[in-house]
Amino acid sequence: MKAIQKVLTNYFQAWNKGFISKDGDHIKTFMSERFVGYWAHSEVTQPDPYFYDYDLNSVLKQMDHAEKTFEVRSLTERDEGREVIVVGKETNTINGKPFTAQCMFVWRKEKDEWKLLREYIELER
Repeated sequence: MKAIQKVLTNYFQAWNKGFISKDGDHIKTFMSERFVGYWAHSEVTQPDPYFYDYDLNSVLKQMDHAEKTFEVRSLTERDEGREVIVVGKETNTINGKPFTAQCMFVWRKEKDEWKLLREYIELER
């Protein structure tokens, strides 16, 4: 489990560097080419999906003075340790204002590397 915790740390560090550089290429190295994400909040009827090829640079350019942190609540191995489900709370602080979300990430071993296969983000309101 220490390996996935290190991957999580590196993943969120990549996001924070991306907020500064406005370049999402390093973040994408953590994602499976089969990646699917879902984003929603309580006022949305159904989550918005996004995929590996979504315009991450555009997202980064919308956020000035941003920082992302993640608090792990649980780690669950499955498929004989080839996948890990991570549940926790993400906080994006943008221009000094925190925005929190409950998250679930599915990480999978692909060619001996952990890759983010799916993420579910439910923004708290």
